[in-house]
Amino acid sequence: MSPRASRGPMPAVSPREVLEAWEPRTRVGRMVKEGKISSIDEIFRMNLPILEPEIVDILLPNLKHEVIDVTIVQKMTDAGRITRFRAVVVVGNEDGYVGLGKGKARQFRFAIEKAIRNAKLNITPVRRGCGSWECSCGEPHSVPFTVRGKSGSVEVILKPAPKGTGLVAGDVAKAVLRMAGIRDVWSFTKGETRTSYNFARATYLALRATYKFVTPLDWQRT
Repeated sequence: MSPRASRGPMPAVSPREVLEAWEPRTRVGRMVKEGKISSIDEIFRMNLPILEPEIVDILLPNLKHEVIDVTIVQKMTDAGRITRFRAVVVVGNEDGYVGLGKGKARQFRFAIEKAIRNAKLNITPVRRGCGSWECSCGEPHSVPFTVRGKSGSVEVILKPAPKGTGLVAGDVAKAVLRMAGIRDVWSFTKGETRTSYNFARATYLALRATYKFVTPLDWQRT
């Protein structure tokens, strides 16, 4: 199936309904339900693990998702050949948060649901900025500096671009960048980019690398 097979917002379930029906099983989940954590930024600031997708549902209620690849996979067992669907989904709020996940199931719908769940567990913040010397507008429309990510044989390098350039990247990378809120970027790729999952994951890892080190702007934060 072609990339971007499906796109749209998450199912219309309010954070209040999720909070009432949810029974947390982790310490972070209990802190979120009790109101001790009211922002997802606090979780990343304290370096706490996200092990329940309901945490993301409550703290980021405006998430959208996009199915970027669906394939049929098979394996041999003693009972014969088993055919399943494998879905790759990217989620994000188009404002600095993005996640990537994949799921397998015998039914298409269940594969999508598993992929969305895993993508929520892999949610990560993305540092945005204007790192291009050709622009220097100061608005968060691109990446602040050159970053790279590698998955399998695919390596993706993202470079800051001036405003109005757009997303100079492949379709799979564009889906991940859009969900993260990146509007302008130059990209350079190497490897077998026809492997959609590795291509998407390399782009995701490149965006996650924007928080690999502390910049002078972070020195003022308490």
